[in-house]
Amino acid sequence: MSGLDAPVREYVLGQSAASAFLDAYLALLDATLPGFEREGKRFVTIAVGCTGGKHRSVAVAEELAARIAGVPRLAGHDVSVSHRDLGRE
Repeated sequence: MSGLDAPVREYVLGQSAASAFLDAYLALLDATLPGFEREGKRFVTIAVGCTGGKHRSVAVAEELAARIAGVPRLAGHDVSVSHRDLGRE
């Protein structure tokens, strides 16, 4: 199982610090992306890591992408998610 599976995702995102972490990450993006746009940057790479790359980082990256779509100022951006370590077992 990985962070793409509901039981893992629910466990990871159910941790007490998960919501605060995601909120802080979104606030950082909301504050910094306008500067990238002003400078003419066409893309930004955001990385989320964890020890194995299959559980926490996957669940958090997926949730972060979903939340970006829910922030009006960020919603117009295309978001793609790639999980580097899935399938490397």
